[in-house]
Amino acid sequence: MLLGVRHHGPGSARAVRAALDAGRPAAVLIEGPPEADGLVELAADEAMRPPVALLAHAVDDPGRSAFWPFAVFSPEWVAIRWALAHGATVRFIDLPAAHTLAATDPTWGDGDEELHPELRIDPIAELADAAGYDDPERWWEDVIELRGATAPGGPTGPAGPADPTAPFAALAEAMGSLRETHGHGGHARDLVREAYMRLQLRAARKEFGEEVAVVCGAWHVPALSRKTTATADRALLKGLPKVKTGMTWVPWTHRRLARRSGYGAGIDAPGWYEHLFAVPDRPVERWMTKVAGLLRAEDRLVSPAHVIESVRLAETLAAMRGRPLAGLGETTDAVRAVMCDGSDVPLALVRDRLVVGDVLGEVPADAPAVPLQRDLNRLQRGLRLKPEAGERELELDLRKENDAARSRLLHRLRLLSVGWGEPAAGRGSTGTFRESWRLRWEPELHVRVAEAGVWGTTVASAATARAESRALEATVLADVTSLAEQCLLAGLGEALPVVMTALAERAALNTDVGHLAQALPALARSLRYGDVRATDTAALAEVAAGLAERIRVGLPPACTGLDADAAAEMRGHLDAVHTALALLPDDAELTDRWARALRGLAGRDSVPGAIRGRAGRLLLDEGRLDEDEAARLMGLALSPATPPADAAAWIEGFVGDASGAGMLLVHDERLLALVDDWLTGVTGEAFIDVLPLLRRTFSAYETGVRRTLGELVARGPAASAARPRAGTPGFAAHLDEERADAVLPVLRMLLGIDDPDLVGVAG
Repeated sequence: MLLGVRHHGPGSARAVRAALDAGRPAAVLIEGPPEADGLVELAADEAMRPPVALLAHAVDDPGRSAFWPFAVFSPEWVAIRWALAHGATVRFIDLPAAHTLAATDPTWGDGDEELHPELRIDPIAELADAAGYDDPERWWEDVIELRGATAPGGPTGPAGPADPTAPFAALAEAMGSLRETHGHGGHARDLVREAYMRLQLRAARKEFGEEVAVVCGAWHVPALSRKTTATADRALLKGLPKVKTGMTWVPWTHRRLARRSGYGAGIDAPGWYEHLFAVPDRPVERWMTKVAGLLRAEDRLVSPAHVIESVRLAETLAAMRGRPLAGLGETTDAVRAVMCDGSDVPLALVRDRLVVGDVLGEVPADAPAVPLQRDLNRLQRGLRLKPEAGERELELDLRKENDAARSRLLHRLRLLSVGWGEPAAGRGSTGTFRESWRLRWEPELHVRVAEAGVWGTTVASAATARAESRALEATVLADVTSLAEQCLLAGLGEALPVVMTALAERAALNTDVGHLAQALPALARSLRYGDVRATDTAALAEVAAGLAERIRVGLPPACTGLDADAAAEMRGHLDAVHTALALLPDDAELTDRWARALRGLAGRDSVPGAIRGRAGRLLLDEGRLDEDEAARLMGLALSPATPPADAAAWIEGFVGDASGAGMLLVHDERLLALVDDWLTGVTGEAFIDVLPLLRRTFSAYETGVRRTLGELVARGPAASAARPRAGTPGFAAHLDEERADAVLPVLRMLLGIDDPDLVGVAG
């Protein structure tokens, strides 16, 4: 009994179940890798919940891997479950994975599918075209899927045709015609696979007689029924490359089913197909109810009347289009028109959540796995960090033991290139006690874990070994400092000595100020993280201080004679180093020396204007440059003798890309007046040249700041700037005590103080 199916087809799955119930075979042979024969019993475990996949990987090179996915509506899965429930023997008969994984090049077969993919044919598309359909999916739905889901008792339902194998015979005949016309159809490797299948079928028939059922892709049925000799089939298999292979079950997802992988039969709508398989009674009505529930959960106004009208419209569209039942196209059109008011925005949500879905399968805990995967599973259970197919945000408070352990696990996995989680910008505190992650588990991560198994049998030991290896291999100083930061975040204290040795060696040999500046910020962050995680960072602090001193000494000559692009890059390094120095342990002498270096840059004509302006701004923000001196520097930079392009670059460096830069001009109208006077004095030709630079500078300001600056310029900032001023720019010369007293009641309420006299003490 040859049952040709379409992989992941619910109609095929129902038909297979009906045929097996009628035929009661003693053995069921399934298209799949025979290495999985020892794992098939796990399919009967209650903990096994599709979608799942068989994962095969080369033991010596886990990155060479292949998947064979199964959904609850896959005909192969239905056949496996039927056989286990009825005591029938189950075997996989496809070409062993040992050969499939070894054939990295098309050395067996003629390789046409690799060299000329356009020669491949899609059997379903060919049959649909012959039937007058321009959409293969629609043809398959009309002929197979929807005719089996019309109602109990449909053509492939429980009370279907007298001969449940009739649909398979018809499909086999159609495929036979295609094979006669197209041969292997551009799938040359299928000839080798089919030879192996025929050998396994002969062996099964010799053991079980004719009580054998084969569940395979319909394309292979003509080849399996063709009369050939065992000698000829063995000749096709002779000399195939082979590798040692490991095999296990892994969870799969509906999103992965929607891609072409494994069986090469990706489907666009796994959620819809699962619905058709699970709900043979009134599938359209129940689908519309699901859609309504989803939209209502998203605060869309959807009522039972919407559901009724959507069903009616879908059925009307199906009748107009000559379909046996409303398919996905009709239901989608009806949902868009009735429930979504013609908008594709909520419809995209329906497709994402229901048509595809975020279903993640589960496998039993005793399924074979590499030691590293077992340790990861143990950690996930212990930390209550369950893998999920859907993307989710995770907020961690590192002061809590469990959250700190979660953070270490995620950072260790990143070191091992297992990208389960990626750091994200947090919604709350920006301090070092909090971390935000974006998590999403993909089936391919099982392969990444298997690859990382060469570094160790536990996550901690593997991450440590990987970090040490990367430290020895790194040639760029910034890579080593970044690695040191990752080790601290991951809690890999055992790897730090090797990393620190490599860091000291690279730092001693590197004289490029740009490279040193790139390396320092990661070290500074590492010192900060070390404080949070109670890690000894004395060695890091010593290296960081040495780097900072070397940057300070080499900065002036490194900033001389740079073109515009190099100046912009060096300006970024200047900002990064200045920020990093604020994170280092307090060192007044180092801070003073750095301030003197900045002052030297701010007053040196040979330094590009962007760097001179930024150095002056950093000094002003630190209170090491008074406003009169800042105004003097700006006046020199914007003097008529300065080329307009250089003056514009100075402005960008001084008031661009810095926190509160716009407010500086708002509150100090003398600086604004200098900019205004310079800009109004620029010639028309020069104005065209400096406009892009100025526009880039001022467009970074917030809307309110730009509006205020416009108002100040409109009334003439020079007039107000000429008036004598005292006190802090933007504030009155003396305290307004009456206005200050107005906040005291609110302050008492916030502090919970009843006695008015205590407010001053608390302040």
